[in-house]
Amino acid sequence: MSNQDEMITDVETQFIEKITDNMNGFGAPTSVGRVLGIIYMNREPMTLDELAAETGMSKTRMSQVVREMIDMNIAERVFKKGIRKDLYQVETDYYETFISLFTSTWRKAINRNRQFEKRLTKSIDQLMNNDELTDENEQKINELLAELHQWKEYYDWIRRVNDFFESGEIFKHVPKQADDHNTK
Repeated sequence: MSNQDEMITDVETQFIEKITDNMNGFGAPTSVGRVLGIIYMNREPMTLDELAAETGMSKTRMSQVVREMIDMNIAERVFKKGIRKDLYQVETDYYETFISLFTSTWRKAINRNRQFEKRLTKSIDQLMNNDELTDENEQKINELLAELHQWKEYYDWIRRVNDFFESGEIFKHVPKQADDHNTK
């Protein structure tokens, strides 16, 4: 390997590490960030075997990481004629990767919140239907109901912000930078 090839490999490795670091900052596990960076810098879809060899992870672990990436909507299985193994490609548009990470993280939080709201509403309803409810406890329950109402409004706002990002509407208000060199 020539000195120039080593320098290129070093720069690619720095990109992979920065992508890993950024993904971690967005809440994605380090393994997800590293695999995303490796596939991205490879510029071609990769098999689980290739990814396992590149990362040093087992094929089983690599399969788990790739499944997690697909769930986050930052990777997809692709077909390439003549290749019998599954290939995986990542989104090459940084903006879209951010949107996918942001929205998948918040979608999970919104869904967890819905379950929390259902449990809390059921508990509060049971309390309100108690014939032996004291005035003091009724006041506390009403305060909890008001808090739950604020909570629901807040998570509805988060859902709408999430929808704003998923729809691409965000780019009308905060446009992507124009880059004549961008081939994405």
